[in-house]
Amino acid sequence: MTTTQQEKATGGPRLTLHCRNCGKWNRIRADKASDGPKCGSCGTALTIDHPVMLDDATFDRVIAETEVPILVDFYADWCGPCKMMAPAVETLARESVGRALVAKLDTDAAQRTASRFHIRGIPTSIVFMHGKEIKRQTGAVPLATLRAMLS
Repeated sequence: MTTTQQEKATGGPRLTLHCRNCGKWNRIRADKASDGPKCGSCGTALTIDHPVMLDDATFDRVIAETEVPILVDFYADWCGPCKMMAPAVETLARESVGRALVAKLDTDAAQRTASRFHIRGIPTSIVFMHGKEIKRQTGAVPLATLRAMLS
């Protein structure tokens, strides 16, 4: 069964998210993402109108199992250009609920994943679809560029 057939059979594309409270994994229908999804185990709100925080332990599963485009902002807390770009990443997350997932990965805390993707400069924005990298942009960019990366 192809991804499109799976999406039709299950009611559309889904997001795979890790609950920060209890650690359980959740599958959320993208068309219901704006309804305020909660963890099926502990009931904690799964906020996707803000960037989802990823780390070495959660990155692969979220990227592989989420069926909408995912823009990941590879950043570091000490990085000035990363801080300048943060409001645009926040705005994109709010605008993209149900159509795409916006995530952030701290390259200092998740060095294994940053190294695997050859992150040499930050911020770096990468769009993934069906588990594969499809677009990449290094350096601080405006909101319009981030939007274009998801289109």
